[in-house]
Amino acid sequence: MASTYIQYAKGGTDYRTKSTISCWVKRSKLGVQQDIWSWGENNSSDAYLRFDTADNIEMHCDGAGGSFNSTSLYRDVNGWFHLVFSLDGSNSTANMRRRFWINGVQIDEGSGKNDIAAFSAAVIGWHSTQDFWVGARARSQQAGDLEYFDGLISHFHYCSNYSYAASDFGETDATTGEWKIKASPNVQYGSEGFFLKMENSSNMDLDSSGNNKTLTTSGTLTKTEDSPSNVFATINPLVRTVSTPSFNAGNNTVSSSAGAYQNHFSTIGMTGSGKYYWEMKVNGTANSAMFFGISSDIEMNNLITVSNVVGYTSTGYTLVASSGNKYNNTNSTSYGSALTNGEIMMGALDLDNGKIWYGKNGTWFNSGNPASGSNEAFSGISASNVYFVSGTVYDGGYGSVNYNFGNGYFETTAVSSAGTNASGNGIFEFNVPTGYTALSTRGLNL
Repeated sequence: MASTYIQYAKGGTDYRTKSTISCWVKRSKLGVQQDIWSWGENNSSDAYLRFDTADNIEMHCDGAGGSFNSTSLYRDVNGWFHLVFSLDGSNSTANMRRRFWINGVQIDEGSGKNDIAAFSAAVIGWHSTQDFWVGARARSQQAGDLEYFDGLISHFHYCSNYSYAASDFGETDATTGEWKIKASPNVQYGSEGFFLKMENSSNMDLDSSGNNKTLTTSGTLTKTEDSPSNVFATINPLVRTVSTPSFNAGNNTVSSSAGAYQNHFSTIGMTGSGKYYWEMKVNGTANSAMFFGISSDIEMNNLITVSNVVGYTSTGYTLVASSGNKYNNTNSTSYGSALTNGEIMMGALDLDNGKIWYGKNGTWFNSGNPASGSNEAFSGISASNVYFVSGTVYDGGYGSVNYNFGNGYFETTAVSSAGTNASGNGIFEFNVPTGYTALSTRGLNL
């Protein structure tokens, strides 16, 4: 959602002292101030929920006692956060006037003021005179930065003149104990509210509340398969090796920013069992220092302190992009053919049988067949290790690489002709071998 926001234009009835906003978000960029939602206009009044530069949560609504700052840090770039802010400024019970939850846990209670007269002026927004923005800072219309949210937003509810709790929008999973989404919560939206599912690729700002509110998008929104109920892997910016590359496009694009080996690893690992498929597109010219494949947690930990390429130990299994050779434990062996600009590498890991395959543009190298288990690139891969999709890029004007873990995009470009889905899990450029799935939470549990 970078450089994009959805606007609910001013011009309605104010329910400024009683309303609820619930949404699910997945972060991409850290250490940058970013607004999830905000009310504002060309004036000094505003209300917002945002991550600050220290990765705390900040909430503000105009009026006495209307601000809250977390002491906890929120740096997870893999999972989704569920954020619920509920305001009922005139409630006779002090600790019901302002409430805030993260993943079902209430972290702010009340206004800090028992004097109802002092708090009842707190407002969540002035719809009659202020725009409501999802994904940026509305008060930038007066002055200041737009503070775009860089990441994903899903199931955004604005319930005007209703005060709800987090349990109205989510619940604890009886099996896993995790907080999970209620996709169709039993809530009311009032006359001014709206509900954005963010699932219609041709109409991402569609209001599903029944109010049929008109919202407009500034910028371009991209539909994603990643959701609170099925989290897809991305590349993990929190893994800092000796030299770290740059990450963009929801951490699915990697580019080198220094004259050094720069390694990267997926947010989700694979261990024990399962069969997984992914794709990677070369955006530039592959050189001899570009490697792509899988690395174990052992190798990843080594590369945090040692400057080298992925695959340089016995638990790394990669493809040399400039030649198509396979690489393991510093040994390079003839295998496939080089990757060039615009070509797409395919990877398939079978942990049930300890094998991995590589190919490009819909054809597996060395007449490999992951579905039947023949002509693999490597065998003997230990299922007791945790493996991450990994790669190495090196500066020198060679461009970037774009991963598709099942969202159906290489950076902002959709796959040209989607292949067969991975057991109904993910959208890829090419057919996924029978029995293989995307690297996602659903894929891990198939």
